[in-house]
Amino acid sequence: MDNNMKKMIMLEHYQNPLNHGLVDNDGYVKINMNSKSCIDNLDFMFKIENDIIKDVRFDGEACAISTSSASIMTELIIGKKIDEAKEIIENYENMINEKAYNENLLGEANCYDEIYKQPNRKKCALLPYEGLKKAIEKSKVN
Repeated sequence: MDNNMKKMIMLEHYQNPLNHGLVDNDGYVKINMNSKSCIDNLDFMFKIENDIIKDVRFDGEACAISTSSASIMTELIIGKKIDEAKEIIENYENMINEKAYNENLLGEANCYDEIYKQPNRKKCALLPYEGLKKAIEKSKVN
């Protein structure tokens, strides 16, 4: 993926995020994710039923990286089983941290494959996936 394509994907998901806006429904696991080092403060709602992520919603104030990362993540994980989502998380984190990963699992999220060049932005790109991990853990408790 060339740099212009990466920028286009990020910008599109920032300006027109998918699955944006929360719902009033008790059937969702609610998670707030924020960063102490920047403005990122996102609320996530995950609907997990029978080990499948049925829906994900998010809203809040965040930079272009966090917002676009959240939008792309929702697209990647809706309809996936928990184990599949965990595999996506692991591969995404590996990509961000310059480790071996399976790019075929990440779709548009591959646009962050060079975010390591801006170490202060890694946390922005990882924030939604950290929220997903928390939601998976919280769903096991409920």
